[in-house]
Amino acid sequence: MANTSRTVGKAWTVRQAVLLAAVCVAGGIGGGWCLHAVQGRTGSAPATTAPELAPATVAATPVPQMPNPAQIKQMADEQAEPLVEKLAANPDNAELLTNIGNLYYDAHQYPTAVDYYTRALKGEPADAAVRTDMATAYWFMGNADTAIAEFNKALTYAPTNPNTLFNRGLVKWQGKKDAAGAIADWQKLLATDPNYDGRAQVEQMMAAAKAYAAANPATQVK
Repeated sequence: MANTSRTVGKAWTVRQAVLLAAVCVAGGIGGGWCLHAVQGRTGSAPATTAPELAPATVAATPVPQMPNPAQIKQMADEQAEPLVEKLAANPDNAELLTNIGNLYYDAHQYPTAVDYYTRALKGEPADAAVRTDMATAYWFMGNADTAIAEFNKALTYAPTNPNTLFNRGLVKWQGKKDAAGAIADWQKLLATDPNYDGRAQVEQMMAAAKAYAAANPATQVK
């Protein structure tokens, strides 16, 4: 993320708004966890006063209003504004283009992110990290084939890039039902990066993909 991102509204940034929204809605995780995360820990130590005394009233901590998608986009536009102004004087600056793309990616404005990533890659076509981000944005836009094509290009420049292998495996499995292809990517990831931070997660996904492939052999790419 660019260091020029600004806080907008009531102490919300684009990344904070998007991440909290994702945590609160994804799978209904944890019952009232999101509310508690915002409010902080509300429990108290065991009472030491006489039991007949009423507990002190604790003022409720106000919960920041969750930004809606239009507000998140506006926040992204505002955070990107100073970078866009700089870009006017240097329209081919790959770093600026990438940083603006990252802002819109974090705000789930994937088409706009892709536009900036595409411009950045014209000047730096071998930047596997940017191409991987663009490919992932295509996936979130519902275009698995273009995502895989861009992952493939990224791997021609960085054949063992762990993020590329991880994400291409996910798209192969979830987008194309190609569990065997996904497993091959993840096996290569772990073989070339045995200390990969998400190794346990990758191993779990491989086990699930293997079970899926065994149960659905007709769906596998030959």
